[in-house]
Amino acid sequence: FLKDDAFVRGIRGPVGSGKSVSCCIEVMRRACQQEPDKTGVRRSRWGIIRNTNPQLRTTTIKTWLDWYPEDVFGIFKWSVPYTHLVKFADVEIEVIFLALDRDEDVRKLLSIEFTGIWINEAREVPKSIIDACTMRVGRFPSKKDGGPTWYGVVMDTNAPDEDHWWAIMSGEVPLPEYITREEAMMLVCPDDWTFYTQPSALKEIKAPDGEVLDYQPNNDAENKENLVDTYYPKLIAGKTKSWIDVYVMNRIGNVVEGKPVYPNFAAEIHLAKEPIPTSGQELIIGMDFGLTPAAVFTQRLPTGRWLVLAELVASNMGTEKFAQEVKSVIARKFPDHFNNAIIYGDPSGDYRAQTDERTPFSILRAAGLKAYPAPTNDPSLRIDSVDGVLTRVVQGKAGFLLDPSCTVLKRGFEGGYAYNRVRATGATERFHDAPDKNKFSHIHDALQYAITGGGESRKMMGQKQGKIANGKSFYDPFDRQKHVMQNKKRANDKWEQIFRRGT
Repeated sequence: FLKDDAFVRGIRGPVGSGKSVSCCIEVMRRACQQEPDKTGVRRSRWGIIRNTNPQLRTTTIKTWLDWYPEDVFGIFKWSVPYTHLVKFADVEIEVIFLALDRDEDVRKLLSIEFTGIWINEAREVPKSIIDACTMRVGRFPSKKDGGPTWYGVVMDTNAPDEDHWWAIMSGEVPLPEYITREEAMMLVCPDDWTFYTQPSALKEIKAPDGEVLDYQPNNDAENKENLVDTYYPKLIAGKTKSWIDVYVMNRIGNVVEGKPVYPNFAAEIHLAKEPIPTSGQELIIGMDFGLTPAAVFTQRLPTGRWLVLAELVASNMGTEKFAQEVKSVIARKFPDHFNNAIIYGDPSGDYRAQTDERTPFSILRAAGLKAYPAPTNDPSLRIDSVDGVLTRVVQGKAGFLLDPSCTVLKRGFEGGYAYNRVRATGATERFHDAPDKNKFSHIHDALQYAITGGGESRKMMGQKQGKIANGKSFYDPFDRQKHVMQNKKRANDKWEQIFRRGT
């Protein structure tokens, strides 16, 4: 990472791996390599960026001053923008610290000319800011003063989410199918961008079935000689596996903050290792409506096993256009199933809006798609239907198999689709009754509509017990004449009582 001269470099690693310190060293190393100007001074200007001001002050600046203290390298200016004027030997470097939660800092970023920029914890920074940084480097010193010997952007981060720009540009996850062509062009990795991944801090000890039993030190881990032996064992104590995966194992993923809706989901069991081939069965499509529509393409085998083959997610898209996107997916991925596809959607989509006479279902039918309301909109019943499939075993195999292309569904299963924690004091954790509405809830609603529409809700509800029509002993269902005469007698007795009260 330090030896690379690429225009943009990024390094991703576990906590305690020395990423931030390496970037501090890189800033000063490049300052020392700058060619002297006419006066014999090696001048450069660097920007150091963090997403929020508190994190900038308590983390980034603190690390910087640990390595370059004021009493040795020069006075640090604590007024905004925070600036460190470093002078030693023939080196002179101006270091400006900027936080993205301050409007004035963002304006400064877009106006100052830099030699280079270091972005600390880049997973918290949007891609648009990264692109803005690439426009501001290489501008100091100016060409008339000799220009920069080297210029560019360096970044460090912990492991980001699967749909993060870092994960996509580094080539570790495929380009999501639901993003627009324009967005896809922005996520193509240029030739002069390089991404480095550090080894995990620990190694997993697994049981024969793949379950993680414990952790042990990783001899290939970096910076371990600068940490006490008990650092990582104490760090992971009481932490969830998702937290350890991201911050210690250095794996792309998300940390589960709430209570997962589907704790029975296990990627090693339910996630296919390669694309799932389609069967000759009916294509069952679950669909959630609204301005963030989603669709899930599934098949239910005669054995009761469910195959989830594809997903489609959109934003700011109406039903009419989304219907065309669904048809496009069917034509591209399931060309033999166009006449054998059925859609089950949100039952509320069968009601007309006040401003439009059409319903989502009528729009889908007008587009040539067979679409019907799902049999239930009860969230608990829908969730139980999916959970029942997750725990099903069919001929020694999991009753639910997810195609690896369904990244949004997978992230939802692994904790993105969750019950948020209730903010309350007390020792016992409490969670909301309904899953949080977020970018994972729409696609999981669609999955639930597919599963319940495919017949699983009937299994959950079972056969309803019939009501007793008449429990009186004189009722004889096989003697219709007797039954009619008894009803007439009761009616006559009733009218006789009314007339008597009237007289």
